[in-house]
Amino acid sequence: MLVIFDVDGTLIDSRRLIHAAQVATFEAHGMVPPSEAAVLSLVGISLGPTFERLVGKDGPVEAMVETYKTVFNGLLAGPDGREPLFPGVQDVLPRLASRRDLLLGIASGKSRRGIDRVTAEHGWDSLFATIQTADGHPSKPHPSMLLAAMEEVGATPGETLFIGDTTYDVEMASAAGVRPIGVAWGYHPVADLIAAGAECILHRIEDLEALLPAASAAPLALSA
Repeated sequence: MLVIFDVDGTLIDSRRLIHAAQVATFEAHGMVPPSEAAVLSLVGISLGPTFERLVGKDGPVEAMVETYKTVFNGLLAGPDGREPLFPGVQDVLPRLASRRDLLLGIASGKSRRGIDRVTAEHGWDSLFATIQTADGHPSKPHPSMLLAAMEEVGATPGETLFIGDTTYDVEMASAAGVRPIGVAWGYHPVADLIAAGAECILHRIEDLEALLPAASAAPLALSA
């Protein structure tokens, strides 16, 4: 079985840095910053579509994307630049990765640079069999990231789960034919995840272990 995770809002709590970077970006372009709720409602989709929704397609979207990247990277490098893990994540991921019948993956709206930083910071370099990011794919909810992840490891939609915190995650999983699993601790309301088609809602990441079938004797091998 292949278990794929979103990152922002699912594994790491990046809300403080994301909102701070949005505020600084809007102020740099002489605009009134959006509310934190407005910002969090768009977490998960790529930066270009995010700014198109916030300022319109005729706004300075490309310039704001570049400003945001610069500001966000500056915040990360500062004294308060950590993006904390949600409770239980650091314990559960290694346990899942150690199972011979499971493969883990990532499908994130972050850049590959951002994901590489997160995996290095938390010692996750060897946990994930496939990592798909915004650099090489259309924005969520397009299913491209999940389709590429399954192709990379030789998994089928029927043996793949996607764990995420936004309606974009649920919609992406559904479009790829993958089972969508929502989380209650992220950035979109549980009611919205259910309405979008989430198969179930995790209230603790440890609940995922109970959801998965018992480990089988045979390993799930990577495809050639």
